[in-house]
Amino acid sequence: MRSETAPPAIDDVRRLDPRAWIVGAFREFAALIAVAVTALAIGGFGTGVYFALVALGFGVVHQAVRWLTFTYTVRTDRIELRRALVGRSVKTIPIERIRGVDITAGLAHRLLGLAVVRIDAAAGGDEGVLDAVSRREAMRLRTLLLPSGADPEDHVLARAESAWLRYAPLSGAYLLTPFALAGSALGTLYNLGDEFGLISTGTMTHLGDRVVGLPRGLVLAVFAVLVLAMPLASVVVFALFNWDFTLRADGPGSVVAERGLLTRRTVTLERRRIRGVELRDNPLERVAGVVRLTALVTGLGDAEHRGTLFPTAPRSAALAVAAEVTGPRPGPLVPHPPAARTRRLTRAVGPPLALAAVALFTGPSWLAVAALLASVAAVPLGLDRHRQLGHATDGFRLTFRSGSLTRRQQIIEHPAVVGWKLRQSLFQRRAGLATLTVAVGAGGGAYDALDLAAEDALRLAGTVTPGWVTPFLADRRPEA
Repeated sequence: MRSETAPPAIDDVRRLDPRAWIVGAFREFAALIAVAVTALAIGGFGTGVYFALVALGFGVVHQAVRWLTFTYTVRTDRIELRRALVGRSVKTIPIERIRGVDITAGLAHRLLGLAVVRIDAAAGGDEGVLDAVSRREAMRLRTLLLPSGADPEDHVLARAESAWLRYAPLSGAYLLTPFALAGSALGTLYNLGDEFGLISTGTMTHLGDRVVGLPRGLVLAVFAVLVLAMPLASVVVFALFNWDFTLRADGPGSVVAERGLLTRRTVTLERRRIRGVELRDNPLERVAGVVRLTALVTGLGDAEHRGTLFPTAPRSAALAVAAEVTGPRPGPLVPHPPAARTRRLTRAVGPPLALAAVALFTGPSWLAVAALLASVAAVPLGLDRHRQLGHATDGFRLTFRSGSLTRRQQIIEHPAVVGWKLRQSLFQRRAGLATLTVAVGAGGGAYDALDLAAEDALRLAGTVTPGWVTPFLADRRPEA
């Protein structure tokens, strides 16, 4: 229950920066353009102008109400976000629960010297958003809400080089991002048209007939241009998201990552909450010698993006950053036994081989041939999956590695381990193998070491947390 006497406020009740109206107007103008384009394409000029003016009017009113009804106050133990219109809502975020304060500045924000402050309190995402405040106010709020980052000592740990943009096409995610953005834009236009009643079965049929009626050569040419443009588009998208990626130490208590071309994003991570790192790559990236580096942070929402320590970088640079943040990587890795190779091969070759057997008797012959070819192609995949398996510990950190198409290696501090899970299927027991899962209060929460020798799994767990595991090994010792 809330105390009658509120803790003293560090500052007065504050509002968002008045220039936030301009940013809001820019957004409303973008929405107006989208509505107008949809209306012009489907409903005609008169309909487009009508809906654009209505959208603009509602947008201006919304921005005015939003600014007038929202205030925030920083107290000694919490920040309070208040919104009052007909009813009143108060959101209170204890400072001790705040895991991160992210500062984002889009193009319009940067031109006006503004920023968006997002407060993460480990509740599944952003708990508080201040859109928008001055850049100076954003930095002040970060200092107040994350005291560990207030040390004036600041130095750059690592900075991405512009030449590393050439690695963008090696990642499938960046290759497909332009198509995802185009699909999202088309979906938005369709939803706007449907919301305002501008789309009907007749209009969609008419548009479909026009597309089908295009010359086949033109369609193929457009498709070829899109495919050939994918590498260049991936570089552009990578640059938009990760331009001038800079990782710096904000005193001894925090690590700050900054990136972005049009939208500049600043993410602050407390060092005491970083419990390890993860290295990730695919076969193309391994050939080029590059990896992606992510921090394993306790209580961090959207850790996949916010925990990025290096988007794509040469392996040596990524390992240097990992050593700076959590310490050197344990090694060399202990390979997993030959029985694990048999298991990896079986799991890779088995499904397509089973499909080939079924298709041989019940399905078309081409399916059987395709499945057989897939099973042959799966052999090197299974061998590589075994070759990538490994584990190690140096007394302070442990590491697991697995995967082929997406290879992952976690480096985890021993104190971050909160539990173990040992699994053995029927086939694993017969082969003397086991899968060891380490529970960690950070990152994905749990990570697997696949197909270790059962003795190695117990020995590794006993080395990291002897007090937990040793009592359970008493029954396994031979009697005198």
